Amino acid sequence: MPEKIRACGVDDVDEEDVVRFDHGDLSLIIIHGVDGKFYATDGHCTHERQHLVDGLVDEFDIECPLHAGTFDYRTGDPTGAPACVALKTYKVSVEGDDVFVEI
Repeated sequence: MPEKIRACGVDDVDEEDVVRFDHGDLSLIIIHGVDGKFYATDGHCTHERQHLVDGLVDEFDIECPLHAGTFDYRTGDPTGAPACVALKTYKVSVEGDDVFVEI
């Protein structure tokens, strides 16, 4: 059964921005999307394991800072080479001023 963990505060992530969230062996990113919703994915690019926290958010894509591969952060699907394997995504909920991730 998934565990719901507080990842950050709503005000900790500006729209179209990214923050890192580490829990145990997992390293995730939390993205405040252009649609006002919050999203969570694995924190490392599937191409060469570069952390995505410094990646550029553009519309619904996150760009890896190493080789510029892109992923749709809503689904984890790769949208630009060299990325070709999807990121794992996690269910996110907002309760009051807090962002929670189901792990």
